[in-house]
Amino acid sequence: MTTHTYDGRALINGARVHARDGQTFDCISPVDGRLLTSVARCGQADVDAAVAAARAAFEDRRWCGLAPAARKRVMIRFADQLSAHADELALMETLDMGKPIQYARSVDVNSAANCLRWYGEAVDKIYDEIAPTASTALALIQREPMGVVGVIVPWNYPMIMAAWKIAPALAAGNSVVLKPSEKSPLTALRLAELALEAGIPPGVFNVVPGYGVEAGSPLALHMDVDCIAFTGSTRVGKQIHVMAGQSNLKRAWTELGGKSPNIVFADCPDLDKAVQAAVGSIFFNQGESCNAPSRLFVEAGIRDQFLEKALALVPGYAPANPLAPDTVMGAIVDQTQMNSVLRYIELGKQEGAALLAGGEQALVDTGGCYVQPTIFAGVTPDMTIAREEIFGPVLSVLSFTDAADVVKQANASVYGLQAAVWSRDINKAMGVARALRAGTVHVNQYDEDDITVPFGGYKQSGVGRDKSLHAFDKYTEMKTTWIRIDSPV
Repeated sequence: MTTHTYDGRALINGARVHARDGQTFDCISPVDGRLLTSVARCGQADVDAAVAAARAAFEDRRWCGLAPAARKRVMIRFADQLSAHADELALMETLDMGKPIQYARSVDVNSAANCLRWYGEAVDKIYDEIAPTASTALALIQREPMGVVGVIVPWNYPMIMAAWKIAPALAAGNSVVLKPSEKSPLTALRLAELALEAGIPPGVFNVVPGYGVEAGSPLALHMDVDCIAFTGSTRVGKQIHVMAGQSNLKRAWTELGGKSPNIVFADCPDLDKAVQAAVGSIFFNQGESCNAPSRLFVEAGIRDQFLEKALALVPGYAPANPLAPDTVMGAIVDQTQMNSVLRYIELGKQEGAALLAGGEQALVDTGGCYVQPTIFAGVTPDMTIAREEIFGPVLSVLSFTDAADVVKQANASVYGLQAAVWSRDINKAMGVARALRAGTVHVNQYDEDDITVPFGGYKQSGVGRDKSLHAFDKYTEMKTTWIRIDSPV
């Protein structure tokens, strides 16, 4: 692998800085275990400095005081900067997180840039309201930026997850302090530099890398942060809500885990398409996706045929060097996560599931973190691999004979992020879709969407929605101004 040098310092108030206490942590590539750089290990003092810079920028209105059209122009330049540095950002993402570079370039960079551009374009097209009061009053209903928004994002889609939050937050006029995952911090730091180059004023967008307990918790507990937006595990999301309540009752928005059911009926209109979607969606991004359809329910009458077709596709997802242009499955983000995935696979075998494919570490001699694409059949709802989020390339296959029963099984989860149903019968498909407790239900496809639709879930999959115009609800306060009119007419 070519040697690259990356700046791991924090970005606070428009400048790259070391952690106040000089502490760092190693940023290791899961591609081959190589040290990429040392990264500032930010703590309370660094978070305090970043929040103070963000507050000062908000109070002097250097950003929120601009007309929406002016913020729009800067946001679009920010998006253009991502596009102009696409190759650099894609390489950084792949080395840091392990995903195939073809997807880092075509999906992650492009999606992040599109998100910034879309919210920039949207912000000067959202109108406030006038209430239908009596003629003796004029009641204005207006959205205002919240102030300082803390953002904590995960390691699986570092640029996309950051963009989903910082784009509407910045477009609305807020100042932002971003805490990226310690497992993949590099692109977040580069985004902040590109934001400055695009014209976002110093102090408006700050990045404090570090560990959750040392940098994330101080951000969630900070008394001068008005809103905290988090994507990550349900376990940590619950802690975020507690910390928001323990501090200043800041708004807390959490996009959390999933165990998404994918239901295929015997009258599926295109079995090959359903198989490709089931396999491709669980193995995409090495299975490190909160919305991955990790529970596959196949009607008993087509189960064997479906599995035969699915197993024939598995060799095409063999892990390979993420830097190779044709690789479709890369490395797990780090040793800890790889060991967690392998531990779940062992549990699946111990609890009686039939291992049909994979199940082992791959490419051991590379020094990287790779797991074979894995399929279990004979899975029952009580098994650990059917209940808990694995966050790896592991598919659990269950069978069913009754529509009502499969809906009951699909809904028997603490999560409710996404789901899918495949059927030629539109009445059956829509009936099942309406019965599924999930934020998004796909019909005869999986994971088709764009920035115009909201993303989020029911139950313990989180609170609030990313994407679409609904995301502005998370980063604005609604104010009513009531004006008394004593008309002489």
